[in-house]
Amino acid sequence: MTFKKGYTQIYTGDGKGKTTAALGLALRAAGAGLKVYIAQFIKSGDYSEIKALARMADRITVEQFGRGRFIKGKASPEDRAAGQRGWKPSAAPCTPAITRW
Repeated sequence: MTFKKGYTQIYTGDGKGKTTAALGLALRAAGAGLKVYIAQFIKSGDYSEIKALARMADRITVEQFGRGRFIKGKASPEDRAAGQRGWKPSAAPCTPAITRW
C-alpha cells in the first residue's frame, strides 16, 4: 500500500475530549477531500459517532482495537494484548512519517 504525504495526530491522556478532537479534525479533512484513518485503542462498539462516520466510509476509516472499557491503573494482560494486536495495522499509515523523525 502506498501512502501520500499526510499528517499524523495522536490524542492521549486522561479526561474527555480526545475523541471529539479527533472526529472534528477527521470531518474537516474528509470535507476537504482527504482520506482519514482513525485507530482507537480503548473504545470499541458501534456508538453514535461511529454510526455517523459510517456514512463517510469512502473517506474515513475507523478501526477499534480496544476491549470497550476504561483502564485505571496498570493495564491487564488482556488489555496489553488488545493494544499489541492493533499496533501493527494502525502503525502502517504512519510509518512513512515515523521513519522521517
